[in-house]
Amino acid sequence: MPHYENIFITRQEVSAAQVDGLADAFAGVIGEAGGTVHRREYWGLKTLAYRIKKNRKGHYVLFNIEAPSDAVQEMERQMRLNEDVLRHLTVRLEAAPEGPSVVMQGRGDRERARRDDDRPRRDDDRPRRDDDRPRRDDERPPRSDKSAKDDKVAEGDDK
Repeated sequence: MPHYENIFITRQEVSAAQVDGLADAFAGVIGEAGGTVHRREYWGLKTLAYRIKKNRKGHYVLFNIEAPSDAVQEMERQMRLNEDVLRHLTVRLEAAPEGPSVVMQGRGDRERARRDDDRPRRDDDRPRRDDDRPRRDDERPPRSDKSAKDDKVAEGDDK
């Protein structure tokens, strides 16, 4: 049987429990037609790139499916009829993917980065120079010889 990857986006007003119920219903359609859902990932509520039906955010769900094409077509038909589903996309794959999806891998990296508190901050990377501290008027650096001569010439013009 062919392998498919399906991602669908639901409205932001729908709760996570309702999204889980929708995913169960769509997985049931696949199961009834003789297919199996190998992986199901809830990616969470994410901001959309542009508004879709007046929604700025959406709940994302990923399915990795092994099923006949009739089962996938029926699942897509159910998605089109459901008002809570904003968009869906199904792609046929050559082989079943192994491991978590790229989105879930990135989420683990961010969590590890949050735990890494001994990491140097960006502003600490640059060595501190004495010239960076604020100065008072009496702490100005000495002038070069040329600028001192220019001041004497300018003073002479005023007299």
